[in-house]
Amino acid sequence: MKERRFVRELLESKQRILVLSFVVGIVFLFLLIRLWHLQILNADDYHAMSENNRLRFVPVAASRGAILDRTGTILVSNRPSFSLAVIPQEVTDKEALLTLLSGLLGLDREEMAERWEKNKGRAKYYPIVLASNITRDHVEIVEENRMRLPGIEIEMKPVREYTSGKIAAHLLGYIGEVSEKELASTGFEDYNPGDYIGKNGIERALEKELHGNDGGRQLEVDARGRVLRTISESYPTVGNSVMLTIDATVQKSAERAFVDQAGAAVAMDVTNGEILAFVSNPGFDPSLFGGKLPADVWKGYLDDKRHPLENKALSGQYPPGSTFKMITALAGLQDTIINESTSITCNGSYDLGTSTFKCWNKKGHGATNLRKSLRESCDVYYYQLGEKLGVDKIATAAHAFKLGAPLGVELLNERSGLIPTAEWKQKHFGKRWFHGETLPVAIGQGAVLMTPIQLASMIATVANDGTIYRPHLVKRVVDADGKTLRETKTEIIGNASFSKESFRLVKQGLLAVVNEPGGTGAMARLYDVKVAGKTGSSQVVKLRDSKQSTPYQYRDHALFVAFAPFDKPEIAVAVIVEHGEHGGSSAAPIAGKILRAYFDAKKPVHRTTGGPTKEDGNEEDDENGSGVTVTEPHINGDAAHD
Repeated sequence: MKERRFVRELLESKQRILVLSFVVGIVFLFLLIRLWHLQILNADDYHAMSENNRLRFVPVAASRGAILDRTGTILVSNRPSFSLAVIPQEVTDKEALLTLLSGLLGLDREEMAERWEKNKGRAKYYPIVLASNITRDHVEIVEENRMRLPGIEIEMKPVREYTSGKIAAHLLGYIGEVSEKELASTGFEDYNPGDYIGKNGIERALEKELHGNDGGRQLEVDARGRVLRTISESYPTVGNSVMLTIDATVQKSAERAFVDQAGAAVAMDVTNGEILAFVSNPGFDPSLFGGKLPADVWKGYLDDKRHPLENKALSGQYPPGSTFKMITALAGLQDTIINESTSITCNGSYDLGTSTFKCWNKKGHGATNLRKSLRESCDVYYYQLGEKLGVDKIATAAHAFKLGAPLGVELLNERSGLIPTAEWKQKHFGKRWFHGETLPVAIGQGAVLMTPIQLASMIATVANDGTIYRPHLVKRVVDADGKTLRETKTEIIGNASFSKESFRLVKQGLLAVVNEPGGTGAMARLYDVKVAGKTGSSQVVKLRDSKQSTPYQYRDHALFVAFAPFDKPEIAVAVIVEHGEHGGSSAAPIAGKILRAYFDAKKPVHRTTGGPTKEDGNEEDDENGSGVTVTEPHINGDAAHD
C-alpha cells in the first residue's frame, strides 16, 4: 500500500517537473526570440537610438556672399540674427513647452507646432527651428528661463542687410526660409528646414553661388544636456560674392528721378550689353522679407495701385508707342519705300477705307520728310509707310532686333513681349489680318508689346549700327579670397542687318528729337553731351472724354528712349512712366537725369543740373494701343499725346 502511494507521488512529481520544465523552456524561448529581435534584427535602430540619447548636433550657418556694384560698392552684406530652436530628444512634454514659449515670447503657438510637425522624421538630436529672426529681447527672456525650457537653444544665423534700403530692390531680390516644396525639388538636396534661400532677383538667380556651405559640430552630452566632448566639427564655407554691372550712383539717381511715379528704366552700355541701371518703381524693403512680414505692410503692398512688388523692368509689357517708329523707318528704308527726301503731307489725319486715323497734331504737320517725321513724331507719315510695308515686313524688321522674344538676361521670369504678324492673328484668333490693322502697329500700338529691357536693347542697337548684345547684369563671381571664379563675357546674339546709311538717317532724326526746335524730347537735352532719343506715348484704353477727368489707371503710358554721346555712343536709356501721359514731359526728364548721373560719374567736376526748361520743346501724340495684355488687334483712329 505504501509502495503504491510512493510510486503515484513519484509519477505526479515527475509530471509537475515536466510541466514546469516546459513552461521554463517556453519562457526561455521567448527570451531568446526577444534577444534575437533586439540584438540582431533591430540592432541598427537601437544603436541609433542610443547615439541619439548622447549626441547633439549644433549647426553653424554659412554667410551668404556679398553683392556689389561695378565699382565695388557693397549693395548687400550680412548681419547676425537669432533663431529659436528645439532639440526634440530633450523634450518630455512638447505641448507644455510650446504653451510656455508662446506665453513668454508672444510667438504664434500654432506656427511653432507646425514647424515641429514638419520635421518629425529627422534625427531627434538635430535642432528644429521654431522661430526665425527673433529679437534680442526674446534671447534674453530665453536665457533667463533656461531651466524651465528643456531642449531650447538659441542659434545665430547671418541674414541679409541691404545697405541702400529700397535701392535696386527688384534687381537684388530678397531671401526667405526654404519651403517644403523647394526642399522636395531637385537642386535643394543639401538644404535643411529653416535655411534661408534667395526668393527672387539676383538672390534667387545666383542662389548656388551666393549660398555657401553650412558647417556644424557634433557633441556628446550627458543626461542633463551638458557638453562632454566634441566628436566632430566642420567649418562653414562662405558663399561667393557677385559683382554686378550696375553703377550704384546711376541706379540711385534713376530711382530718385521717378519720385513717386510708377514705371521702369534700364540703362545699358552700348558697346557690350552691360546693364548700368535697372529700375522698377516703386520699390519695396527687401529686408522685411527675411522674417515674418507685418500684415499691414503686406496689405499696403497689395493695395498699392502702382504694384510695387512687380518687377516692371523685367516682366512689364507695354505698347512702345512712337519709340517703335524707328523700326518702321528702318523697314521702309530697307525696302526702298522711303529715302531721306521722301515727303508726305500731314493734314492731321489719314483715311483708309471707312476708318480715319488721327495724328496727335490735329492741325497736321504739313510737308513731312523722314527727319521731321521723327523729330515731331508725325503719325500720318508712319500710317502711310506702314500701309505700304504691311505688317509682316514691319515684324521682320522688329525680329531683326530680337524683339518678340526674351533677350536672356540672368534674372528669372523675363517676358517676351509681342510682335504681331498675320500668321500670329490667324493662330490665336482664327481670323485673317485686316489691312487697316497694320497702321496702329506702324506706330507701336495695336498688339505690339515690349519690355523695358527690349526698349533699351533696341535703342542701343540703333546707336551702334546694328550689333545686338545680350543684356547682362553679372560682371563676375569671386570667392572669399577675391579670386575670380567666373566672368561674364560680352555676347553678340544677333545683327540687325540694315545699311549704315539707314542707321545714319534714323539717328539724325533722333538727334533732332532732342536738339532741334519742334523736337519732342527737348527735356532730355544736356548742355555738354549730344543726346539722341525718341518720345512715345501709348494708350491703355480708348477714351474720348477730356483727359482732365481720366482716372489714373486709364491714363496713357509715357516713354522715352535715348543714347549718348551722339558721335560715339556709350550709354542707352529706356524709360517708361506708367500713366505718365506724355513722353516728352514725364519720361524724357528722367532719362536726362540718368544720363547726367552717368556722365557726372565719369567727370565729377562737370556736375550741373543741366537740361533745358519745358519751353524748349513741344510734345507730341501717339494713337491707341491695346493695353498691356494681348488682345485681338483692332483699327482705331484715335491718337495719344507724347
